[in-house]
Amino acid sequence: MTAVRDEAFLFECGKDELVGVVSRPEGEAGPLGVLVIVGGPQYRVGSHRQFTLLARALAGHGMACMRFDYRGMGDASGAPSSFEALNDDVRAAVDGFCRQVPELRGVVLWGLCDGASAACFYAPTDERVRGLVLLNPWVRTAQGEAQTYLKHYYLKRLFSRAFWLKLLSGGVRVGQSAASLSAALGRARASGDADGAAGGDLPQRMLAGLRQAGLSVLFVLSGRDYVAREFEQVWRGDAIWAQLLDANTVKHLAEADHTFSSAEYRGQVADLSADWCGRIAGQF
Repeated sequence: MTAVRDEAFLFECGKDELVGVVSRPEGEAGPLGVLVIVGGPQYRVGSHRQFTLLARALAGHGMACMRFDYRGMGDASGAPSSFEALNDDVRAAVDGFCRQVPELRGVVLWGLCDGASAACFYAPTDERVRGLVLLNPWVRTAQGEAQTYLKHYYLKRLFSRAFWLKLLSGGVRVGQSAASLSAALGRARASGDADGAAGGDLPQRMLAGLRQAGLSVLFVLSGRDYVAREFEQVWRGDAIWAQLLDANTVKHLAEADHTFSSAEYRGQVADLSADWCGRIAGQF
């Protein structure tokens, strides 16, 4: 592995000051950099130092990687924004990244959860973006959440011996559980219109961004994560989403949790990201 170093710097987004850290190989970096967009509410280090370790691993493979605090998070000034309103923060970060590492000719956006969703919105707005790595993308709607829990939580409990033993021993509050199930059924049957905005619901707006960008995408999905299950439910139930995933790379890590918290899965994510970004860099 190449020796790496971290470089912290400040950059502006409007009237606010943001904090970025670039991990880069000693000597000249390659032409492609990776910009990490964190899922909220988190800051640039991430859970169990996830983003720090990822950035250094990618730098060890010869590519510069930047992580940053967007407004209102970590050490950045300003008021926090929804993941749907981070375009200005991401553009300021790409600008700062390119100034800090002038040999860059393009960037890959790497996002976890709603950071992945934010990447979908930003990608078509900047020609410097050459690809995306999206982990457990956040596509939450009230209807989708209810359908996911019905399929992967309530149905699973019906076939669980532990659940029936608890029920027979009086350990389950039957009335409360029945009310919860009834509410979930109602949300699952409801129209998705309430989750939408003028441009459609969240999954459709993300899909529109990806299609407009027309870039290569690596999807990484955890096996032990309801966010990933809801995303799978969206793309398996929508022909256009299915076509998009068929045309790109999808990796399933069967035992990983939402943040890939074990050293094993963090390492697998870093290796998958490095290999895939290396192929994008080879197109320069």
